[in-house]
This record gives sequence, C-alpha cells and structure tokens, in this order.
Amino acid sequence: MTPLQENSANPDQGFFPEGSNAAHLIRHLKEITRIGTALSVEKNIEKLLEMIVDEARSLSNADGGTLYMLDKEKKSLIFRILQNDSMNIRVGGTSGTEPTLPNVPLYNDRQKPNHSNVSSHVALTGETINISDVYEAKGFDFNGTRQYDNSTGYQSKSMLVMPLKNHENEIIGVLQLLNAQDLKTGTVTAFSSEYEALITSLASQAAVALTNSQLIQDLTDLFYAFIKSIATAVDEKSPYTGGHITRVVELTMMIARLINETRQAPFDNFTFNDNELEELRLAAWMHDIGKITTPEYIMDKATKLQTIVDRIEVIETRFHLIAASIKNDFLQRRLKMINDAEDYDAAAAEMEQQFNNEIVQLRDDLEFIKSVNASQEFIDDAIIERLHDIGRKTYLREGIETPYLTADELNNLSIRKGTLNSDERQIVENHARVTLKILNELPFPKKLSMVPEYAAGHHEKLDGSGYPRHLTAAKLPLQSRIMAIADIFEALTAKDRPYKKPMKLSQALKILSFLKKDRHIDPDIYNLVLNSDLFFDYARANMNPEQIDEMEHIE
Repeated sequence: MTPLQENSANPDQGFFPEGSNAAHLIRHLKEITRIGTALSVEKNIEKLLEMIVDEARSLSNADGGTLYMLDKEKKSLIFRILQNDSMNIRVGGTSGTEPTLPNVPLYNDRQKPNHSNVSSHVALTGETINISDVYEAKGFDFNGTRQYDNSTGYQSKSMLVMPLKNHENEIIGVLQLLNAQDLKTGTVTAFSSEYEALITSLASQAAVALTNSQLIQDLTDLFYAFIKSIATAVDEKSPYTGGHITRVVELTMMIARLINETRQAPFDNFTFNDNELEELRLAAWMHDIGKITTPEYIMDKATKLQTIVDRIEVIETRFHLIAASIKNDFLQRRLKMINDAEDYDAAAAEMEQQFNNEIVQLRDDLEFIKSVNASQEFIDDAIIERLHDIGRKTYLREGIETPYLTADELNNLSIRKGTLNSDERQIVENHARVTLKILNELPFPKKLSMVPEYAAGHHEKLDGSGYPRHLTAAKLPLQSRIMAIADIFEALTAKDRPYKKPMKLSQALKILSFLKKDRHIDPDIYNLVLNSDLFFDYARANMNPEQIDEMEHIE
C-alpha cells in the first residue's frame, strides 16, 4: 500500500504521515483558520477578549494567560483577562468575576518609559519577549511574579509576551502566556519558536477582530449618543417632555421584560430576543423625535388661551377697560340726572344699583372665563352656552361696538377637554408623522430596521382611530402597542407637568381600563401588566408617594 493509500482516510494528512512535523503544522494552520473565523464572527468584546486567551493557551498548551488592553491615552495597560488552569482561576470576560488587579503604568512618576515590567516593555516597543525561565531572566523585574508564587505555591517559569497590533500596526494590547506544557509529559517547558509563530499569527487576527469589534461598539455608542442628544434637544424645548421620553423608555422596557418572563397566554410562547429588545429600546428613545418640529407654545400649552403668552391677561385688561367704560357711562348719566331728574335720589339709587350689578356680573364673567381657561376637565354644554352668552355681549371701543370675546378666544375657551383646539391638536399629532419621516431617513441596520415603524405607531389604536396612519389591530405591531400603553400611563401620572396635577395610580389605571374596553389599547398587554407588580414598581420609582393609592377592583 502506498503512502497515499495509507492516508486516504484522512485527507488533512495527504502525503504526510501522522505525527510528522508537516502534519502537525497542517493541524495548527487549520486551527488558526478556525480561530480566525470564530474571532471575526464574535461581536461581544468581553467574549472576544476571553476567546483570545482561551485559543492562545490552547494553541501553545499554556497553563495560564493574561490579556491587557492599552488605555485610550496610552499611559497604562488595563488588566482584562486572567486564566490559570492549575490555580483554577478565571477572571474577566464571561467568568462573572470582575478584574481587580491594578493597571500596569507605561511610564514612571518622572514620565520615563517603564521597561522594567515585561508587559509595559512589549507595549512600548512592540517586541515579542520569549522567556524560558522568569527566575533566571535578566533585564526585567519579576519580583511581583515571585511574590505571587510564594503566596500561592504556584511555580511560574516560561513566559511568552507579545503585542496585539491592529491593521494600522498600532499596539492596542498585550497578551501574556505562562508555563507552556509538554503535550506528552505535562512538564513545564519553554515556548517553542513554532508556538511563538502560531501565537503571533493569532495575535494579529485577534487585534484586527478587536479593532473591528471596538469600531462597531464605537459606532453603536455614537448612535446612542446621537439619539440621546435628540432627546436632550426635545428636553430643552420642553423639560417635562424630555423627562417623558426617559420614563417611556423605562416603562416600555419593563413591559417587554415582563412579556419575556411570563407564562401567561398569549405571551407564554413568545420572547423578544436581544436584537428585538434593542430595536424596541431605540424606538422608545426616538418615539417623540417629531416634536422637534412642534412649536414650543403648542407643546407647552398649559391653558386654553395660551399662545406665546397666556391671553387671559389680555382679556383681564379688556374687562378692566370695560369696567372703566361702564363706570364712566354711569358717572356721565348720573351727572346728567342731577339737572334732569325730578326725583334725583331715587333715580340715582336705582342707577347705582344697576351699575353695581353690571360690575359684579362683569367680575363674575371674568372669573368664570379664568376658571374655564385653566380647566383640564371635560366642559359640558352649559359651560359652552354661557361662554357664548358672554361672547355676544359688546362694549364701545373708540365708538365701535366690540364683543367681549374675539372669535378666536371663544373658539379656544370652548375646547371640550384639555387645552388644544382642533388645529393645534393636528399640529401636535403631526409629530408622529414627522417621527416616521425623520427615522426613515436614517440608515438603520437590518436588525434595527423596524425602529421607525414601532416609534411612529405609539399613537395608533386597535380600532383604527389613532394616528398618523390609522392602523388597525391587524397591522399594529406588538412593540407599538407596548409603547402606546407606556406613553399614556406616563402622561397620566407624570408629576412634572406645569399645567396639570398628576393622577393617582388608581385613576390612571381606570382610564387605561376604559381605553382597553374601547379597543384603543391592547387588552392582553394591559391585563398582563395589571396582574403584575409592574405599575407599582414604576410608581415607586417615578411618582409622588401621595399618588400611590389603594386600587379598587379594576378590569
């Protein structure tokens, strides 16, 4: 049988017999290829750092390994990973044990390069240092290593220290391997030149993977910073709206996590994965971005008559002028009566009573207008009718008959509920359409592609009466339904609105219950949250203590 036939069962060996240096090299090359692929796929930096040390130790059969990363100012090495099989130690990465060892300074107190520490020397020079026995090595200070050995009983010997260089040949970290072990005997031996070449190749791949991963993380951080800066911009326009965004994010993610944890139908077989949670979080952060285009005087409209200023002050001034006009008319008629009236005293008394009645009525009308202007509650037909009665009254202004209230003032005062008239409400509602328009301009990656859809849908309703697209239940995503509940509940209970008192917990839940029955919000999400402690948990963190009251039975 020929050598080719003998090795045909293992194509990796080819012409090279098992145990030969060539076959050994081929296995290592295949391993390097496999590791490179794995490193390029992993995006979690902590897992990636851990993988680098794991694979470097596996290739070199090292008992221990340490990984340092260069800090951004390039003044020290930050300890990130420590592994040692003999000591059963795993620190950093996914181990659950946070690194506590101090950083390694690259410069001393006099700003001279620290070449006494082997790791800092490698970081400063880019050299690879291969030491067969640290107890006999010259040129480096291994007192710390000896002290560690004395305190633990461990015996450090061989060490391989090499830099991690990225694609621009910049040093980004240092990999340190300890105590290479003979594959057959298990005894500690020096790191061979073969191991050194393999680890150098691995270190190069690892550095590129780390750089790519860090770039991805930096882009993600930049994107989030951009998002939060937009929220800050909204916050600058309206402080309470900025707080609203932050709290909606918090409440949205609380509901999403509850859905992931529940075993209650219809969510018992449903789970948001990490990408979907991230997508939802971003959508919550961006849900009110369209308010950047909403005029501040509308967004902050605290009373029915407010524009740039609250026009109730204009009406107050006008009513004072009307009162002065009534008084002036009274005095003129009284003066005339002195000469004309036969029974002056009786006529004057009647005239003064009429004057007093008019002034009292005028003051009463003004107080009524002021109360309606500040009201957030629903106003009924009787109130509307009285407003129109007042609006029909006139006074003379420079000889021109002028109504007590202008048509625009009467229109705003007649707002049935809240402070926004129909035109202003359309402007506010337009923010959802603008949100969709703005977010559709951003190049979201595939895993975040639904952010615009979810963010713009937080004012949609299951019955199709919402906005901006009047979506029905069949087309309304679960993520938008979650945000809708979070958005409404936060708005009802917010304690930082300057124009209204925050609702108590029980009142807010009653309103949500009505909205559920009217098919405005998702009943399954509402029932799930209502049957949990989520609203109480949110309330304790974000509401005033007096808002958190005992709830009656709510469905």
